Amino acid sequence: MDRFRLDGKVAVITGAGKGIGAGIALALAEAGANIVLAARTKADLNGVADEITLLGRESLVMPTDVLDFEQLASLVEATIARFGRIDILVNNAGGFLPKPMLQTSAKEFEAAMRFNVTTAFELSRLCAPYLAEKQDGAILNISSVAGEKPTPCFSAYGTAKGALSLLTRELAQEFAPRIRVNAIAVGSTRTDALNTVLTQEVEQTMVELTPMGRLGEVEDIALGAVYLCSPAASYVTGDILGINGGLERLNMQMPRAWGGMG
Repeated sequence: MDRFRLDGKVAVITGAGKGIGAGIALALAEAGANIVLAARTKADLNGVADEITLLGRESLVMPTDVLDFEQLASLVEATIARFGRIDILVNNAGGFLPKPMLQTSAKEFEAAMRFNVTTAFELSRLCAPYLAEKQDGAILNISSVAGEKPTPCFSAYGTAKGALSLLTRELAQEFAPRIRVNAIAVGSTRTDALNTVLTQEVEQTMVELTPMGRLGEVEDIALGAVYLCSPAASYVTGDILGINGGLERLNMQMPRAWGGMG
């Protein structure tokens, strides 16, 4: 079980102020890593940092807008200045609400790609030289089952997450053997973002369409992250780990542009 430990490692995590990002940060800290917390809201980051302190690990709070590439460069520079190393990068920041394709502008589509894919590309590019130094670096991208299972109203988000999953496989080939690159295809997981649309009726339908009979919890994703970022997964790269309750189609049902064949 020692191979799941991350003692002495340094992990950079985007979108770390709440939800899945915060859960991964706490799980990696519990496994022994020091954590660099990046998100836009400093108050959220400070709350996670306090919990990391209680776990006996160090943290660095870096308010960061991942869409600003100068801020991404500053994030990497501050991490090296504080800890002198980067061992793990978790590209968690991303998202885009479901929206009919005919109501989605090209500008919005491009924004979804930039937020979910280009930011991960850029931060991976900036971190890669440091991740490669110890020859056992790890990049983890938080993708989605929506990137694998097409469904109405997910043309922007699903395409972006599908591209992120392919980027994961591309970088795994390019960075091997010094850096492992994997992703998690997340299913419907209880977070503040999901709760905004989670009425009792919607939740019941989603649960009924999920083979495991429940929605995911942040801890489900965090435990997978610990595995993929740890030496326990030293022979795993280019993999998209599904943590989604067995979904073979999305459990958020949205209308088609035209309901019938006419």
